[in-house]
Amino acid sequence: ALNGFVLVVTSEGLIFYSSHTIQDYLGFHQTDVMHQSVFELIHTEDQQEFRRNLHWALSPPHAPEGEPSAEGGKSLGSSAVAYKPDQLPPENSSFLERSFVCRFRCLLDNSSGFLALNLQGRLKFLHGQNKRSEDGSALPPQLALFAISTPLQPPSILQIRTKNMIFRTKHKLDFTPLACDAKGKIVLGYTEAELRVCGTGYQFVHAADMLYCAENHVRMMKTGESGLTVFRLLTKENRWKWVQANARLVYKNGKPEYIIVTQRPLVDEEGGEHLQKRSMHLPFTFATGEALLYKSAYPLPGFPDPFQSKGKASKSKKTFHSHRGRSQKDGVDPSSLLGAVMQQDKAVY
Repeated sequence: ALNGFVLVVTSEGLIFYSSHTIQDYLGFHQTDVMHQSVFELIHTEDQQEFRRNLHWALSPPHAPEGEPSAEGGKSLGSSAVAYKPDQLPPENSSFLERSFVCRFRCLLDNSSGFLALNLQGRLKFLHGQNKRSEDGSALPPQLALFAISTPLQPPSILQIRTKNMIFRTKHKLDFTPLACDAKGKIVLGYTEAELRVCGTGYQFVHAADMLYCAENHVRMMKTGESGLTVFRLLTKENRWKWVQANARLVYKNGKPEYIIVTQRPLVDEEGGEHLQKRSMHLPFTFATGEALLYKSAYPLPGFPDPFQSKGKASKSKKTFHSHRGRSQKDGVDPSSLLGAVMQQDKAVY
Protein backbone atom coordinates (compact mmCIF):
# COMPACT_ATOMS: atom_id res chain seq x y z
CA ALA A 1 0.00 0.00 0.00
CA LEU A 2 3.01 2.29 0.41
CA ASN A 3 4.26 4.53 -2.36
CA GLY A 4 7.70 3.14 -1.56
CA PHE A 5 9.43 0.30 0.27
CA VAL A 6 10.66 -0.48 3.79
CA LEU A 7 14.41 -0.60 4.42
CA VAL A 8 16.28 -1.68 7.56
CA VAL A 9 20.04 -0.98 7.50
CA THR A 10 22.42 -1.97 10.31
CA SER A 11 24.94 0.47 11.75
CA GLU A 12 27.65 -1.25 9.65
CA GLY A 13 25.73 -0.44 6.49
CA LEU A 14 24.35 -3.94 5.77
CA ILE A 15 20.79 -4.20 4.49
CA PHE A 16 19.11 -6.32 7.17
CA TYR A 17 15.69 -6.22 5.51
CA SER A 18 13.94 -4.79 2.48
CA SER A 19 10.29 -5.23 1.56
CA HIS A 20 9.74 -7.02 -1.76
CA THR A 21 8.30 -3.81 -3.28
CA ILE A 22 11.91 -2.57 -3.70
CA GLN A 23 11.66 -4.35 -7.07
CA ASP A 24 8.90 -1.97 -8.24
CA TYR A 25 11.08 1.08 -7.58
CA LEU A 26 14.71 0.01 -8.13
CA GLY A 27 14.33 -3.20 -10.14
CA PHE A 28 16.39 -5.29 -7.69
CA HIS A 29 14.81 -8.39 -6.21
CA GLN A 30 14.46 -8.46 -2.44
CA THR A 31 16.93 -11.37 -2.22
CA ASP A 32 19.50 -9.48 -4.35
CA VAL A 33 19.94 -6.76 -1.74
CA MET A 34 19.39 -8.35 1.67
CA HIS A 35 22.63 -8.85 3.65
CA GLN A 36 24.52 -6.78 1.06
CA SER A 37 26.26 -3.46 1.67
CA VAL A 38 23.82 -0.59 1.18
CA PHE A 39 26.72 1.52 -0.17
CA GLU A 40 26.84 -0.63 -3.32
CA LEU A 41 23.39 0.74 -4.17
CA ILE A 42 24.03 4.39 -3.30
CA HIS A 43 25.52 7.06 -5.58
CA THR A 44 29.15 7.73 -4.53
CA GLU A 45 28.39 11.42 -3.86
CA ASP A 46 25.62 10.45 -1.41
CA GLN A 47 27.40 7.68 0.49
CA GLN A 48 28.84 10.02 3.13
CA GLU A 49 25.38 11.48 3.82
CA PHE A 50 23.93 8.00 4.30
CA ARG A 51 26.85 7.01 6.53
CA ARG A 52 26.27 10.16 8.62
CA ASN A 53 22.59 9.32 9.11
CA LEU A 54 23.41 5.77 10.28
CA HIS A 55 25.39 7.20 13.20
CA TRP A 56 23.38 8.15 16.29
CA ALA A 57 25.19 11.48 16.69
CA LEU A 58 25.45 12.18 12.90
CA SER A 59 29.26 12.10 13.15
CA PRO A 60 30.64 8.73 12.06
CA PRO A 61 34.40 8.11 12.12
CA HIS A 62 35.94 9.15 8.82
CA ALA A 63 35.92 6.34 6.22
CA PRO A 64 38.46 6.43 3.36
CA GLU A 65 37.05 7.91 0.15
CA GLY A 66 35.23 5.41 -2.03
CA GLU A 67 35.74 2.51 0.36
CA PRO A 68 32.53 0.65 1.15
CA SER A 69 32.47 0.67 4.92
CA ALA A 70 30.72 -2.65 5.27
CA GLU A 71 33.80 -4.40 3.91
CA GLY A 72 35.42 -6.02 6.91
CA GLY A 73 33.50 -3.54 9.06
CA LYS A 74 36.66 -1.82 10.30
CA SER A 75 35.98 1.82 9.43
CA LEU A 76 32.36 1.87 10.50
CA GLY A 77 31.88 -1.48 12.17
CA SER A 78 34.23 -0.72 15.06
CA SER A 79 32.22 2.37 15.92
CA ALA A 80 28.97 0.47 15.46
CA VAL A 81 29.75 -2.19 18.04
CA ALA A 82 31.44 0.06 20.60
CA TYR A 83 28.27 1.37 22.21
CA LYS A 84 26.37 0.04 25.19
CA PRO A 85 22.67 0.96 25.23
CA ASP A 86 23.17 3.24 28.25
CA GLN A 87 25.68 5.32 26.24
CA LEU A 88 23.03 6.14 23.65
CA PRO A 89 19.97 8.41 23.75
CA PRO A 90 16.70 6.66 24.74
CA GLU A 91 15.01 4.91 21.82
CA ASN A 92 12.11 7.38 21.71
CA SER A 93 14.48 10.37 21.52
CA SER A 94 13.87 12.87 18.72
CA PHE A 95 17.67 12.80 18.11
CA LEU A 96 17.19 9.40 16.48
CA GLU A 97 14.62 10.53 13.90
CA ARG A 98 15.89 10.64 10.33
CA SER A 99 14.71 12.25 7.08
CA PHE A 100 17.16 12.65 4.21
CA VAL A 101 17.56 12.11 0.46
CA CYS A 102 19.93 9.72 -1.34
CA ARG A 103 20.26 8.55 -4.94
CA PHE A 104 19.98 4.77 -5.31
CA ARG A 105 20.96 2.63 -8.28
CA CYS A 106 17.85 1.89 -10.36
CA LEU A 107 17.55 -0.76 -13.05
CA LEU A 108 14.18 0.57 -14.22
CA ASP A 109 15.33 4.05 -15.20
CA ASN A 110 17.78 4.56 -18.04
CA SER A 111 18.05 8.35 -17.85
CA SER A 112 20.77 8.40 -15.18
CA GLY A 113 20.64 4.90 -13.71
CA PHE A 114 19.80 6.39 -10.28
CA LEU A 115 16.56 7.24 -8.48
CA ALA A 116 16.42 9.90 -5.75
CA LEU A 117 14.69 8.47 -2.67
CA ASN A 118 13.50 10.24 0.45
CA LEU A 119 14.29 8.04 3.48
CA GLN A 120 12.13 8.77 6.46
CA GLY A 121 12.29 6.85 9.73
CA ARG A 122 14.39 6.51 12.85
CA LEU A 123 17.24 4.64 14.45
CA LYS A 124 15.97 1.78 16.63
CA PHE A 125 17.65 -1.12 18.39
CA LEU A 126 17.90 -4.19 16.16
CA HIS A 127 17.44 -7.26 18.35
CA GLY A 128 18.31 -10.89 17.79
CA GLN A 129 21.66 -10.31 16.08
CA ASN A 130 23.61 -12.56 18.50
CA LYS A 131 26.86 -10.77 17.65
CA ARG A 132 29.93 -11.25 19.82
CA SER A 133 32.84 -8.96 20.55
CA GLU A 134 36.46 -10.02 20.04
CA ASP A 135 36.70 -11.44 23.56
CA GLY A 136 33.64 -13.64 22.94
CA SER A 137 31.16 -11.76 25.10
CA ALA A 138 27.68 -11.13 23.70
CA LEU A 139 27.19 -7.63 22.30
CA PRO A 140 24.08 -5.65 23.20
CA PRO A 141 21.63 -4.85 20.35
CA GLN A 142 22.87 -1.98 18.19
CA LEU A 143 21.00 0.84 16.51
CA ALA A 144 19.81 0.29 12.92
CA LEU A 145 18.01 2.61 10.53
CA PHE A 146 14.34 1.66 10.04
CA ALA A 147 13.07 3.78 7.14
CA ILE A 148 10.37 4.08 4.51
CA SER A 149 11.95 4.93 1.14
CA THR A 150 9.77 6.86 -1.29
CA PRO A 151 10.71 8.42 -4.66
CA LEU A 152 11.39 12.15 -4.41
CA GLN A 153 9.37 12.72 -7.56
CA PRO A 154 5.88 11.23 -7.20
CA PRO A 155 5.16 8.70 -9.96
CA SER A 156 2.80 9.67 -12.77
CA ILE A 157 -0.59 7.98 -13.12
CA LEU A 158 0.85 6.15 -16.14
CA GLN A 159 3.76 4.77 -14.09
CA ILE A 160 1.41 3.65 -11.33
CA ARG A 161 -0.75 1.86 -13.88
CA THR A 162 2.17 0.12 -15.62
CA LYS A 163 3.90 -0.69 -12.29
CA ASN A 164 0.93 -2.88 -11.45
CA MET A 165 1.47 -4.89 -14.65
CA ILE A 166 5.13 -5.83 -14.06
CA PHE A 167 5.46 -9.53 -14.92
CA ARG A 168 8.18 -12.16 -14.78
CA THR A 169 9.17 -14.95 -17.11
CA LYS A 170 11.60 -17.85 -16.68
CA HIS A 171 13.82 -19.07 -19.53
CA LYS A 172 16.47 -21.63 -20.37
CA LEU A 173 19.95 -20.21 -21.01
CA ASP A 174 19.24 -19.91 -24.77
CA PHE A 175 16.08 -17.93 -23.84
CA THR A 176 13.57 -20.71 -24.50
CA PRO A 177 10.53 -19.80 -22.35
CA LEU A 178 9.86 -22.13 -19.41
CA ALA A 179 7.27 -20.28 -17.31
CA CYS A 180 5.31 -17.05 -17.09
CA ASP A 181 3.46 -15.55 -14.13
CA ALA A 182 -0.25 -14.68 -14.06
CA LYS A 183 0.24 -11.00 -15.01
CA GLY A 184 2.39 -12.00 -17.98
CA LYS A 185 -0.39 -14.24 -19.25
CA ILE A 186 -2.78 -11.26 -19.05
CA VAL A 187 -0.37 -8.87 -20.87
CA LEU A 188 0.70 -11.30 -23.61
CA GLY A 189 -2.41 -13.50 -23.83
CA TYR A 190 -0.53 -16.80 -24.11
CA THR A 191 -0.83 -19.84 -21.87
CA GLU A 192 2.39 -21.34 -20.55
CA ALA A 193 2.03 -24.26 -22.96
CA GLU A 194 1.80 -21.87 -25.95
CA LEU A 195 4.96 -20.05 -24.86
CA ARG A 196 6.92 -23.27 -24.45
CA VAL A 197 5.84 -24.92 -27.68
CA CYS A 198 8.12 -23.21 -30.15
CA GLY A 199 11.75 -22.21 -30.55
CA THR A 200 14.15 -20.16 -28.47
CA GLY A 201 11.73 -17.38 -27.58
CA TYR A 202 13.23 -14.99 -30.12
CA GLN A 203 10.28 -15.73 -32.42
CA PHE A 204 8.20 -13.57 -30.03
CA VAL A 205 10.63 -10.63 -30.54
CA HIS A 206 10.24 -8.00 -33.30
CA ALA A 207 12.77 -8.51 -36.11
CA ALA A 208 14.11 -4.96 -35.68
CA ASP A 209 14.86 -5.66 -31.99
CA MET A 210 16.47 -9.09 -32.31
CA LEU A 211 20.13 -8.07 -32.65
CA TYR A 212 19.73 -5.58 -29.82
CA CYS A 213 18.19 -8.27 -27.56
CA ALA A 214 20.83 -10.80 -28.60
CA GLU A 215 23.63 -8.37 -27.70
CA ASN A 216 22.17 -7.88 -24.21
CA HIS A 217 21.63 -11.65 -23.92
CA VAL A 218 25.34 -12.19 -24.59
CA ARG A 219 26.19 -9.48 -22.03
CA MET A 220 24.01 -11.22 -19.45
CA MET A 221 25.76 -14.57 -20.04
CA LYS A 222 29.08 -12.80 -19.31
CA THR A 223 28.10 -10.54 -16.41
CA GLY A 224 24.96 -12.14 -14.92
CA GLU A 225 22.66 -9.25 -15.85
CA SER A 226 21.38 -7.86 -19.17
CA GLY A 227 20.83 -4.26 -18.11
CA LEU A 228 17.79 -2.32 -19.27
CA THR A 229 16.40 -3.70 -22.55
CA VAL A 230 13.43 -2.14 -24.35
CA PHE A 231 11.89 -4.18 -27.18
CA ARG A 232 8.63 -5.41 -28.74
CA LEU A 233 6.97 -8.74 -27.91
CA LEU A 234 4.33 -10.40 -30.05
CA THR A 235 1.04 -10.90 -28.20
CA LYS A 236 -1.52 -13.65 -28.82
CA GLU A 237 -3.62 -11.09 -30.78
CA ASN A 238 -0.69 -10.64 -33.23
CA ARG A 239 0.07 -7.15 -31.94
CA TRP A 240 3.42 -5.77 -30.80
CA LYS A 241 3.72 -4.82 -27.13
CA TRP A 242 6.63 -2.66 -25.98
CA VAL A 243 8.25 -3.88 -22.75
CA GLN A 244 11.15 -2.66 -20.64
CA ALA A 245 12.99 -5.70 -19.32
CA ASN A 246 15.92 -6.67 -17.14
CA ALA A 247 17.18 -10.27 -17.29
CA ARG A 248 19.43 -11.94 -14.75
CA LEU A 249 21.07 -15.34 -14.45
CA VAL A 250 20.11 -17.61 -11.57
CA TYR A 251 22.95 -19.86 -10.42
CA LYS A 252 22.85 -23.29 -8.82
CA ASN A 253 26.04 -24.78 -7.33
CA GLY A 254 28.04 -21.98 -8.95
CA LYS A 255 26.73 -22.68 -12.46
CA PRO A 256 24.11 -20.67 -14.38
CA GLU A 257 20.90 -22.70 -14.42
CA TYR A 258 18.17 -20.47 -15.88
CA ILE A 259 17.21 -16.85 -16.61
CA ILE A 260 14.58 -14.74 -14.84
CA VAL A 261 13.29 -11.70 -16.75
CA THR A 262 11.35 -8.88 -15.08
CA GLN A 263 9.29 -6.97 -17.67
CA ARG A 264 7.24 -3.79 -17.50
CA PRO A 265 4.80 -2.94 -20.31
CA LEU A 266 5.31 0.47 -21.96
CA VAL A 267 2.97 2.57 -24.06
CA ASP A 268 3.86 2.84 -27.77
CA GLU A 269 5.11 6.45 -27.43
CA GLU A 270 7.68 5.40 -24.79
CA GLY A 271 8.80 2.50 -26.96
CA GLY A 272 9.21 4.79 -29.97
CA GLU A 273 11.39 7.17 -27.93
CA HIS A 274 13.64 4.31 -26.83
CA LEU A 275 13.96 3.11 -30.42
CA GLN A 276 15.09 6.55 -31.58
CA LYS A 277 17.65 6.75 -28.75
CA ARG A 278 18.98 3.28 -29.40
CA SER A 279 22.46 3.16 -30.85
CA MET A 280 22.28 2.34 -34.54
CA HIS A 281 25.66 0.66 -34.59
CA LEU A 282 25.55 -2.69 -32.85
CA PRO A 283 28.81 -4.49 -32.14
CA PHE A 284 28.31 -8.11 -33.11
CA THR A 285 30.61 -10.83 -34.39
CA PHE A 286 30.16 -12.82 -37.58
CA ALA A 287 31.30 -15.91 -35.69
CA THR A 288 28.09 -16.23 -33.68
CA GLY A 289 25.79 -16.31 -36.69
CA GLU A 290 24.03 -13.07 -35.80
CA ALA A 291 25.18 -11.62 -39.11
CA LEU A 292 22.90 -14.08 -40.93
CA LEU A 293 20.19 -11.43 -40.59
CA TYR A 294 22.15 -9.28 -43.01
CA LYS A 295 22.63 -12.00 -45.60
CA SER A 296 21.24 -10.56 -48.82
CA ALA A 297 22.17 -12.79 -51.75
CA TYR A 298 18.57 -12.84 -53.00
CA PRO A 299 16.33 -10.10 -54.45
CA LEU A 300 14.99 -8.03 -51.56
CA PRO A 301 11.42 -6.80 -52.02
CA GLY A 302 11.49 -4.97 -48.65
CA PHE A 303 8.93 -2.66 -47.10
CA PRO A 304 9.11 0.52 -45.00
CA ASP A 305 9.90 0.46 -41.30
CA PRO A 306 7.37 2.53 -39.27
CA PHE A 307 10.16 4.08 -37.17
CA GLN A 308 12.64 4.55 -40.06
CA SER A 309 15.44 3.07 -37.99
CA LYS A 310 18.19 3.85 -40.53
CA GLY A 311 17.94 0.64 -42.48
CA LYS A 312 18.78 -1.77 -39.67
CA ALA A 313 15.19 -2.77 -39.05
CA SER A 314 14.19 -2.89 -42.69
CA LYS A 315 17.22 -5.00 -43.59
CA SER A 316 16.32 -7.63 -41.05
CA LYS A 317 12.70 -7.62 -42.18
CA LYS A 318 13.74 -7.87 -45.86
CA THR A 319 15.81 -10.89 -45.01
CA PHE A 320 12.73 -12.37 -43.44
CA HIS A 321 10.90 -12.11 -46.79
CA SER A 322 13.72 -13.28 -48.99
CA HIS A 323 14.36 -16.42 -46.96
CA ARG A 324 10.74 -17.36 -46.43
CA GLY A 325 10.38 -21.07 -47.18
CA ARG A 326 14.10 -21.56 -47.82
CA SER A 327 15.08 -22.93 -44.43
CA GLN A 328 15.27 -26.54 -45.65
CA LYS A 329 17.20 -25.61 -48.81
CA ASP A 330 19.70 -23.33 -47.06
CA GLY A 331 19.93 -25.43 -43.91
CA VAL A 332 19.10 -22.46 -41.64
CA ASP A 333 19.30 -23.40 -37.97
CA PRO A 334 15.77 -22.85 -36.56
CA SER A 335 17.29 -21.78 -33.24
CA SER A 336 19.30 -18.97 -34.88
CA LEU A 337 18.01 -15.41 -35.09
CA LEU A 338 17.33 -15.88 -38.79
CA GLY A 339 15.43 -19.08 -38.02
CA ALA A 340 13.36 -17.19 -35.44
CA VAL A 341 12.47 -14.48 -37.98
CA MET A 342 11.47 -17.13 -40.52
CA GLN A 343 9.06 -18.71 -38.02
CA GLN A 344 7.15 -15.45 -37.73
CA ASP A 345 4.05 -14.78 -39.80
CA LYS A 346 4.58 -12.06 -42.43
CA ALA A 347 1.17 -10.60 -41.48
CA VAL A 348 2.34 -9.42 -38.05
CA TYR A 349 4.44 -6.72 -39.73
